[in-house]
Amino acid sequence: MKTLQNNWPEGLKRTKNRESVLSVLEGSEKPLSALDIFSQIEKSGTTTWLSTVYRILEIFVKKGVAIKTNVINNEMAVYELNRFNHKHFAVCMSCHKIIAMNNCPMDQFIPKLEDKDFQIMGHNLEVYGLCGDCAPK
Repeated sequence: MKTLQNNWPEGLKRTKNRESVLSVLEGSEKPLSALDIFSQIEKSGTTTWLSTVYRILEIFVKKGVAIKTNVINNEMAVYELNRFNHKHFAVCMSCHKIIAMNNCPMDQFIPKLEDKDFQIMGHNLEVYGLCGDCAPK
């Protein structure tokens, strides 16, 4: 992803709504749902539509500005700024809190494939459970 002056992605028209979505993504340490992003934009005093946020996020994903991850059996999508770091997350099945993993368990994994010439290009790893607040004590 190439950026222009002031860290604006090359090839994207600069609009107030796109700036707002990008600002929320830049300020977040964890992936956010479109509704989370929409809520933060509304709290800042900017008016937008949730459908606009979804459209902007899809454009950002297509252009490589953001990463979309489906969690909880594809029931929820979350978005994060593409910082070009490989990450995985654990998701609480009760409150849907997203917790970053500090390692990639796939680093040491060697899959046994019938096709010996298969070239792995990437992977998704979904980890589910209960966070410390939701787990029975």
